[in-house]
Amino acid sequence: MRSVAYAILIGLIGAAMLHIVLVLGLPRFSAEDAYSRVLGLFEMDSFFRLTRAPGTTGLSDDDPFLRVAVCGFSVAGGPVRFSAGGDVPFWSFAVYDSTSNEVFSMNDATAVQRKLDVIAATPRQLTELRKLPSDALGAAILVEMRDPEGYAVVRAMAPTQSFEESARDFLAKASCETFRAEN
Repeated sequence: MRSVAYAILIGLIGAAMLHIVLVLGLPRFSAEDAYSRVLGLFEMDSFFRLTRAPGTTGLSDDDPFLRVAVCGFSVAGGPVRFSAGGDVPFWSFAVYDSTSNEVFSMNDATAVQRKLDVIAATPRQLTELRKLPSDALGAAILVEMRDPEGYAVVRAMAPTQSFEESARDFLAKASCETFRAEN
């Protein structure tokens, strides 16, 4: 009976120590999530191209065949429109909320005329957008953001050196800006 009590006591002490370590370590881990790193780029509402070498935020473009750009954004001040186009063999796009959960993704095969045209908005903003004439929105895909803040990632494939320039141009022309009905 004594050994059982001793085992339970040791288990409780171990669990308490583990919880203390987790609680004290949590701020360190939460400051290094993807959203915090994107905010560290200081490039809100515009795509920022990542380089091969990790920058000050630790983000990098480590895939040899994909070129990557990220954009931090907020729909609190209005819907945000993402657009890009160009001649690349493949591109992909994803929207994440501030907790790094994927909200939406697509690629060139699922896009109208292989062009990126997405508008992210809150549920209330989407209701207002749907009241606009169809030519104001064009072929844009509407994405609902329950969390007003997030980030978007666009990737362009450059499988050989000959595609490098077109991938760079695709990312350079990608936009992430507040949507205005007169756009």
